[in-house]
Amino acid sequence: MAVIKSAFELAMERAKDLKVDESAQKAADAKMEGRKAASRWLESPGSFDFKEAVQKIEDQLRLTFLKSAFEVFTSQIQLPSNSNVDKEKLEAARKGIEALCMLSPRFRSEREAAIARQKAQALMSQIAQFLNQYNEEIKRVEQAIRSQWAPKLREKERLLAAQLGQSVRIDPMSDPEFVEFYRKNVEEMRKNYASALEGAKEQLAGMCGYTEENQD
Repeated sequence: MAVIKSAFELAMERAKDLKVDESAQKAADAKMEGRKAASRWLESPGSFDFKEAVQKIEDQLRLTFLKSAFEVFTSQIQLPSNSNVDKEKLEAARKGIEALCMLSPRFRSEREAAIARQKAQALMSQIAQFLNQYNEEIKRVEQAIRSQWAPKLREKERLLAAQLGQSVRIDPMSDPEFVEFYRKNVEEMRKNYASALEGAKEQLAGMCGYTEENQD
């Protein structure tokens, strides 16, 4: 025999669902505020007071707020897409990470937080060296690829010149074969470096108390 729910029971279930929705919305709002706070910091490093801002957040949402801001800072740590590391952006992210390290609810004392910040500083220095190393390595690999491909490229230029009756210069990056060879070698190296960098960023989050298990 089916159980007929009373109007009271149905109302209570709806209220329960509403509370869940409200809780999820509050968490989403805290995340958004964290991202906004980090963006303001990056516009002018040190100008935004995270310690003051977090006091305005409900206790149970503070870690959500701080973790969201922390993720914005670590997202600034990327392999350079051009020939240079953006040192200014990296420095702004470093300062933000250190500031949030001191505010993590994970730590029971200011001394414990300060020790974590020192470890984060050391790791950030290693990351900066790693990015510079990648920058130099990518230049070396690109030069090696071009040198290795040069004889084949000159042969293609010779054949085209014979057909057209005039000298021809081919931009390597306009040659499909070269582009495929370049992509295969460079992207494989970039993939390996990117994986190592993500591991370092996860380690950084663990040091400062902003991993998933810390949030749970």
